[in-house]
Amino acid sequence: MTTDNQGDRTDVDKALLGHSTYRSLGEQHLSPAEERFEKGRRTIGLFLAPLITIGFLALPLEIPPNQQTLAGVLLGVIVLWVSEAVPIPIGGLLGVAVVVFLGVAPADEVLSAFGSSTIFTFIGAFILAQAMLEHGVARRFAFRILTLPRVGQSTTGVIVAFGVITCGLSAFVSNTATVAMLLPTALGILGVIAKVMQHRGVVAPDFDPLRLRVGAAIMLMLAYGASVGGLLTPVGSPPNLIGRGLIEEATGERITFGQWVAMAVPICLVMFIALTFILLRLNKPEIRRIEGVSDYLAEQRADMGPLSRAQKNTLIAFGVTVSLWILPGVVAVIAGNDSDLYATISDRLDEGMVAVFGAALLFLLPTDWEQREFTLRWRDAAQIDWGTIVLFGTGIIFGSLLADTGLAETIGTSVADSLGLTSVVAITIFAVLLAIAVSETTSNTASAAVVVPIVIPVAIAAGVNPFVPALAATFAASFGFMLPVSTPQNAVVYGSGAVRITTMIRSGITFDIIGGILIIVLLPLMVAVVGLGAG
Repeated sequence: MTTDNQGDRTDVDKALLGHSTYRSLGEQHLSPAEERFEKGRRTIGLFLAPLITIGFLALPLEIPPNQQTLAGVLLGVIVLWVSEAVPIPIGGLLGVAVVVFLGVAPADEVLSAFGSSTIFTFIGAFILAQAMLEHGVARRFAFRILTLPRVGQSTTGVIVAFGVITCGLSAFVSNTATVAMLLPTALGILGVIAKVMQHRGVVAPDFDPLRLRVGAAIMLMLAYGASVGGLLTPVGSPPNLIGRGLIEEATGERITFGQWVAMAVPICLVMFIALTFILLRLNKPEIRRIEGVSDYLAEQRADMGPLSRAQKNTLIAFGVTVSLWILPGVVAVIAGNDSDLYATISDRLDEGMVAVFGAALLFLLPTDWEQREFTLRWRDAAQIDWGTIVLFGTGIIFGSLLADTGLAETIGTSVADSLGLTSVVAITIFAVLLAIAVSETTSNTASAAVVVPIVIPVAIAAGVNPFVPALAATFAASFGFMLPVSTPQNAVVYGSGAVRITTMIRSGITFDIIGGILIIVLLPLMVAVVGLGAG
């Protein structure tokens, strides 16, 4: 924990700027009960992970050896992730090494997945976020949101408003890009609320701002709100386009932009209401009312003065990045997401390349040309959370291996065969459960690419129209909420350091269940309302 020179009084800005996703017990401010729990959890995980892996490998299963080995190692890695027996990124790296040692696939083949565009999105976005925090731009954005009418008076109002902004943006901008662009503002809001609490004496002098429940609620609303908003349009999230294309290929039925929106709105609306209610119950903010915050904000904004050159440069780099992220969505609305123009622009303006381009601008825009000083120094960029980048990279590797080895298909088809699925309702339930389960250990994009091709032949073999089950799997692929590796947006907010993995699991499993039920109940109804899936 970071403190300033006034005794043990926490320096909130330094604590948030120097955040860390993994801290040893000695680096945390824990009560005796919390320390006992953490020690027990980590000790159990340290011994349970290898036991589960070895035990699974010893089972007489009738599946290819490389699939059984991958499954055993992945189970052990999940135990390490959940228990935090070792730093979470190290758990992933350990699993990747063991997979290669045990001959599941050659090293070059395994590691090639680490070159995913998503990794570069993280790197660029984290560097941009570092600049926004370093130069105070994030605080300015936070003050702007907190001064909106009827928003800044309560923590609930702040969280709901932030969720609405996130959902709206993620309908047209990728979920990862949305969360990446809003993360600095979320941290800025958390910093303001933490200072208000500190000023009022609500918290201990040496409190940890990264352990506030209100911070967890804000961050999880950012990640989960993006997942929900991403379902609103076909271009809101890559799984949408993947699933839609596979459904058209299998059924010959095309889902238009308007039909997709009509189907998704009720599901997203109900899910957002559930998100708001349950997040605030599970992560009840330490304070509800933010009385007097207007005076505090006015004082802080006056102290900030006009924009500095570094802040202007940061805004330029951020603005260019956001504009390029948004452009494909705008083109999709105007020209249609089936147009050649959209295909060309979306291919060339890859979000990972846009992110690193925007980050590079920070090292090109000068603050003092005579001294050759630029907006950001490499020393500042080196402080980003490389651990989260490594963590999600290992998640992508395991997701790729699930598909390449055929393990995901083996699991899906064997479960479907053993259950003897024959009705559209049963196959839809199976599709939703499988998509959510797979998306917990790999990205939502990989989940859609793996699960939808499994569900379609299962439905056809049962003699039912695959339209609804395949579309349900497509929607459910975006509802992996439990782990940092489940979706890129989960990993981004986990990288803030404000969300414990146990908090993410507790909240995430609740929303997995609610989201699955909503898809199973509402999606077939909405498909019928818009006149699809009748063939």
